[in-house]
Amino acid sequence: MEFVKKYLNLFVEYLQIEKNYSQYTIVNYVHDIEEFQSFLMEEGIHGLGDVAYRDIRIYLTKLHDKNFSRKSISRKVSSLRTFYKFLLREKFVTENPFSLVTLPKKELKVPDVLYYEELDQLFSVTDTNNPLGQRDQALLELFYATGIRVSECCQITLSDLDINVGTILVHGKGNKQRYVPFGQYASSAIKQYLNDGRQKLLSKLPPAEQHTSLFVNHRGKPLTPRGVRYILNELIKKAALTIHVSPHTFRHTFATHLLNEGADMRSVQELLGHEHLSSTQVYTHVSKEHLQKIYRSHHPRA
Repeated sequence: MEFVKKYLNLFVEYLQIEKNYSQYTIVNYVHDIEEFQSFLMEEGIHGLGDVAYRDIRIYLTKLHDKNFSRKSISRKVSSLRTFYKFLLREKFVTENPFSLVTLPKKELKVPDVLYYEELDQLFSVTDTNNPLGQRDQALLELFYATGIRVSECCQITLSDLDINVGTILVHGKGNKQRYVPFGQYASSAIKQYLNDGRQKLLSKLPPAEQHTSLFVNHRGKPLTPRGVRYILNELIKKAALTIHVSPHTFRHTFATHLLNEGADMRSVQELLGHEHLSSTQVYTHVSKEHLQKIYRSHHPRA
């Protein structure tokens, strides 16, 4: 099926140029399509236009038999549906058999959120008298202040930061950029880190390796997402918290607390960099619990 490679290359160009998708997303699309191609070869199906709905049902059954999760299967179907939509647009096929596939809605998982007391506990464990403690405090404050993704955090350079105005230029998914504000707590922590801790950590590098990444590790090199997760795990141990906290937990907490305090959904969507409002709406489930609590506490006939 050499011709599939030709269509796949054109599809990748489409995702890169027209859809502006990230490399990570494109790699997943390609993997899903190549996996489907292997299935077609096993079934003796020689053309993408020869695929019928019954073939897809067989494919889905095989995925279930391999114990793929519902979420993984949904992603694979979504990838293939988009691929066939592209093929149909370019007139390489006459129909999209994946448009007939309906999958059960995935269970909506309410995101884990930190309570205010847990945040206070976490913010109090860093030792801001040393460079690493200053960095860690700046990290915590910035995550909670902005709700940025860990990948976005690690991409921040000094030129992206406007400390006087209190904004960061965030480079999000699909090379999309957005400005996100941050408040006085994050501003104070970042200033201390920039004026002291970062300079001391960066001085460990020879001049030829100097860089402009905002967050650096103990050797002065740019901090990686893996490094950020390690730092958070260590801070959780120090704070003696029994919950699992990831960088995304701060993102969930940021969005939920904004909605709890009356922020509108569209503004939160823009701050998070969500393309679709439906991605933001998951946080309303947490906020509803908050509203119900207020109602029960204050309504005379609750």
